[in-house]
Amino acid sequence: MSTGIRPDPTVAGQRPAGTPRTPVVVGLVQINNSFSGQNYLPYSVALLQTYVQRMATDPGRYRFLPPLYKRVRIADAVEALKDADLVGFSTYVWNGRISLEIARRLKVLKPGIVIVFGGPHVPDQPEAFLRANPQVDLAVHNEGERTFLKLLDAFPDRRGWQALPGVSMVTVDGGFVRNPNIDRVRDLDEIPSPFLEGAFDAIMAANPHESWIGLWETNRGCPFRCTFCDWGSATAAKVTRFGEERLYREVDWFAARKIEYIFCCDANFGIQKRDVDIARYVASIKKGTGYPVALSVQNTKNATERAYETQKILSDAGLNKGVALSMQSVDKATLVAIKRDNIALGTFMELQRRFTRDRVETYSDLILGLPGETYESFVQGVDRLIENGQHNRIQFNNLSILPNAEMGDPAYQARYGMVTVESRIINIHGERIELDDDVPEVQDLVVATAAMPAADWRRTRVFCWMTALLHFDKLFQLPLILAHGISGIAYRDMIEAFMAGDPARFPLIAEINAFFHSEAESIQHGGPEYVFSREYLGIYWPADEFIFVKLTAEGRFDAFYTEAGRLLAETVGARGDGLPMEIFEEAIRLNHALVNQPFAKSDLTLRVKHNLLDYWDKVRSGEPADLAEVEMAVDIDRTSKPYDDFQKWCREIVWWGNKKGAYLYAPRAVEITPELAGHY
Repeated sequence: MSTGIRPDPTVAGQRPAGTPRTPVVVGLVQINNSFSGQNYLPYSVALLQTYVQRMATDPGRYRFLPPLYKRVRIADAVEALKDADLVGFSTYVWNGRISLEIARRLKVLKPGIVIVFGGPHVPDQPEAFLRANPQVDLAVHNEGERTFLKLLDAFPDRRGWQALPGVSMVTVDGGFVRNPNIDRVRDLDEIPSPFLEGAFDAIMAANPHESWIGLWETNRGCPFRCTFCDWGSATAAKVTRFGEERLYREVDWFAARKIEYIFCCDANFGIQKRDVDIARYVASIKKGTGYPVALSVQNTKNATERAYETQKILSDAGLNKGVALSMQSVDKATLVAIKRDNIALGTFMELQRRFTRDRVETYSDLILGLPGETYESFVQGVDRLIENGQHNRIQFNNLSILPNAEMGDPAYQARYGMVTVESRIINIHGERIELDDDVPEVQDLVVATAAMPAADWRRTRVFCWMTALLHFDKLFQLPLILAHGISGIAYRDMIEAFMAGDPARFPLIAEINAFFHSEAESIQHGGPEYVFSREYLGIYWPADEFIFVKLTAEGRFDAFYTEAGRLLAETVGARGDGLPMEIFEEAIRLNHALVNQPFAKSDLTLRVKHNLLDYWDKVRSGEPADLAEVEMAVDIDRTSKPYDDFQKWCREIVWWGNKKGAYLYAPRAVEITPELAGHY
């Protein structure tokens, strides 16, 4: 096939002596989704640029255009890149299709332009991908800094590129080349820091009103080989490190430029002994400067003590909103199937207990649809996590197939009977961006397996949303904890009772259940993972949060608690334990009063006959809890921070409270002694 590449007289030996040198114009593209109005600094492509500028024998030969870092109209992207001789794209699941379309239109406009694709979205076995997308001249695999420099130094010698390590391409004569990957960089300080080298200065100056998020690496690699992830398979299980002094200066850079949020790209922060010192340094810089406001890290998997210490440092400094404990599954057979059985489940359980004891908020990740997981094993796992003290949040994620993960192999999917559907990628709490010139990004979601047929997948998905609504959104957590503690009834049994509520007797709960089933079925047919609401902030909500907002907007909270109270009483009463129902009635009344609601005009004081708040607090903190008959007055301050704007309430209480579980007012309980009896 014709490449349209013209001979370049600037290549050594071709440019006549004395003629002016024409620079090679390089465009770079790393499109990230915006997050809460903020945009990520294009770190990956900045690494390529700074490596070339530092390591090239003739860096003056290259002129870099401003990088494209966010989603814009495709025509505008093409206009910004049309003067380039070569454009490098860093691709992943959230930008793969728009990157291909920009590249296609660039080729139509300027056939001689060279298009290079890299990043995790380029298949490790890329022949079919490259033949289906002739606008891509070549692909670079794994770490790209060294290969990208070699590629530019050889520009535009296409035959010379065929010998480069880590490159794949369709040759001029229609053949195909896939060269072995280049050796990974062992001393990462060979790669200059784009922060310290000033790679972002120009775009930050050109976009003064932009709010930036920093992407930051302290190491590269992952020693684990989870089949749903492309990290360990890409890095041969080796972990390499950037130098500490460099990292400290980068933290200083973030603080000096008032970067509020840093996302650490390490697969296992805390895997290195020095990570404790790095966490302390970030905390000290925040204490002195106020920046960064938050540092998001992904815990190491097996180093219990370091994982605890690093996260405790970050929590004490206010650098995290909760510690992520990414278990993915607690079923042993499933953990074997996804090659995660070498990660000690006891580590996560111990960390959860310790953080709970220290009142550090945690949230756990579980993935729905993993091979080998059944409805029963998944539900038992949720029950186990709550029993173990996870009362803040379980994030229930749908399984998505990544092309370079082992799970992306059709043979692997066939072995476990995995059924997938193509679904548009929607961000949780994301806006519906409707550009007149755009292509939606898609993912392959797993919506059934041999162990979890389609009907079971829907039932499991409904269980997840019902659990979130009742327990983690805090709408009914106090009665559930109390019923479990007093009667021993399993959390799952109570949640499943809500899933089976008789429509004739519990019409609102049945309506919620039917809505969840409808959303689950929609996902199985390629619908969005989240519920879009134009009237509620114009964003995509998790289905449970959408119901929370909808009940509030429609004034149906009283009806919800009336039905929920009767349903719980019947479920617990059916055990025949003869439990005093007035205790549950108190708990339901108190939980109802504690849920933050807009337009509250007065404070509340509730009289209860038991130490419910103390009991609830101790259970959530992992302490021994005894329910005692004590006359209490519970004061609930609803007016010191009122919400007279419904949209503001949606944003600040429901959306921003998602990970923190901050949906409730802060109550104050006072024991009613004879001296205080006249005041209440």
